[in-house]
Amino acid sequence: MRKFSRLSRFNIASLALGFAFLYLPILILVIYSFNASRLVTVWGGWSLRWYREFFADRAMIEASWMSLRVAVASATIATLLGTLAAVALSRGERFRGRTLFSGMLYAPLVMPEVITGLSLLLLFVALDAERGFWTVTIAHTTLTMCFVAVVVQSRLGSLDRSLEEAAMDLGCAPARAFLSVTLPLIAPAIVAGWMLAFTLSLDDLVIASFTTGPGSATLPIRIYSEVRLGVKPEINAICTLVIALIALVIVLASLASKLSSAQGESAAPL
Repeated sequence: MRKFSRLSRFNIASLALGFAFLYLPILILVIYSFNASRLVTVWGGWSLRWYREFFADRAMIEASWMSLRVAVASATIATLLGTLAAVALSRGERFRGRTLFSGMLYAPLVMPEVITGLSLLLLFVALDAERGFWTVTIAHTTLTMCFVAVVVQSRLGSLDRSLEEAAMDLGCAPARAFLSVTLPLIAPAIVAGWMLAFTLSLDDLVIASFTTGPGSATLPIRIYSEVRLGVKPEINAICTLVIALIALVIVLASLASKLSSAQGESAAPL
């Protein structure tokens, strides 16, 4: 007999307060990004003035482009390495050094970002590497690779390995079986890992502040330097555009994962 539980008033109120706590500040920020007044606390009518100010601010545009390039590059590299690491941990249960490997892989999950950023800074100084785009990209890859590995490994752990074994029994090589059967099935997890890595890289301030160099400041660093002198309405416009970008990435990633999942399910019985 199926039992249906009804939401009580307390549960509805708790849910409403939770959503309000999470999203009401974001909604206020988006609304005030269209404020015509120079004062962020005084409403002066609707206007696109601060969006025009942002697109006319060369320093902000360069910082935004830097953040976008770093996020795409580091998320792509982290997804590739994290997926390979997840496959090694999932399919290589008995290889020597597995515990040490997994511990080193998941260390950035619990390591304070200040320690990670400082250690990477000392590494780049010891290597006499010029700090800029690639140092920030390597640092963000180090940070986000473990998140991708966790997401993909959880998907591999729940995957029925008999599908891949059946493909190999039918004469398919192990690499071909992985690419044709397993990869489409874990594609949604890979897409989710890329999206998580992209968001974490776009949001990072602490590690980027240690590993960046002159002329390569990311958007969070630029915003932080501006906010210390007072919040300008232009900052609201920038944050609104970032929110729109993240929402677009989520929508595209959801569509891609659904498409990959549908293709994998249709190919699995074969």
